[in-house]
Amino acid sequence: MRVDITSLFGLNIYTETGTYIGKVADLVLDVDERAVKGIAVSSINRDIFDVTSKGVIIPYRWVITTGDIVLIRNIVNKFKKQPKKEPED
Repeated sequence: MRVDITSLFGLNIYTETGTYIGKVADLVLDVDERAVKGIAVSSINRDIFDVTSKGVIIPYRWVITTGDIVLIRNIVNKFKKQPKKEPED
């Protein structure tokens, strides 16, 4: 399937289970292979990603389909914040 890559910019990204991930800010391209390698995500869901940066890059191989949104594999368990443990006295 071929698609104009500029049509992806600004699309919302969701997992296949409906969890909001963020918005497409940019794409990581491999010019030699003429392939998209990753998606730079902005407006990330802070409940899932425990990072201090403004965004993250996710591998394009996780993308299932694109259209009005970008649908990716369910990655929530890989990145979801773990509850903080209370120190034991």
